[in-house]
Amino acid sequence: MKTIGLLGGMSWESTAEYYRLLNELTRERLGGLHSSRCVLYSVDFAEIERLQTEGRWEKAAEVLAEAARALEAAGADILLLCTNTMHKVAGQVAAAITVPLLHLADTTADAVRDSGLRRIGLLGTAFTMEQDFYRNRLESHGLQVRVPDAVGRSIVHRTIYEELCQGIVREESRQSFMAIIRDLVTAGAEGIVLGCTEIELLIKPEHSPVPVFPTTRLHAEAAVDRALAGSP
Repeated sequence: MKTIGLLGGMSWESTAEYYRLLNELTRERLGGLHSSRCVLYSVDFAEIERLQTEGRWEKAAEVLAEAARALEAAGADILLLCTNTMHKVAGQVAAAITVPLLHLADTTADAVRDSGLRRIGLLGTAFTMEQDFYRNRLESHGLQVRVPDAVGRSIVHRTIYEELCQGIVREESRQSFMAIIRDLVTAGAEGIVLGCTEIELLIKPEHSPVPVFPTTRLHAEAAVDRALAGSP
């Protein structure tokens, strides 16, 4: 079993989901008392969020690259950047290490394509929905990506930072997300990518009229596949 390195804390609410999923998936596949072999570096999200807001992405990349090197030094064979938004600097993080970085958008796109769908709605932070680093990566796999309108994007972004990242799950916010999802479906989306790791705390498959693609779970599943490849 290979060791999975988790570069998390963005937010720790979703990083806790990563840890739970990795261990549950490993136990499901190996049985008994098996659990995931992993190491975790959890950053202070307040620092990262400030750099995001100030547009200081290069500095944020330096912080995460240093953490990635620490994970490799701790024995990580595979690295997961446990956040969709910070995949904006995935290239800089990957360049800082010699072990593979399992790109979250690639694992998501693989799942969408395997389902036979091509037109997807994307929910995430404003950075993820409005900038091209994530959408372009999905589109490079042959997908067509739609995002909510300006009002919808504002609702999703605010809910992520002011509620979900702080462990607050409100039914009113769930209803707002469901309305945004319905609008995306009306606009032609065949599936919805939950492109922020915290959204899975709020939206489940039963809350959408079309399939949802939970990026945290998909990332964890791909990591376990890689970690157990060749294991008896």
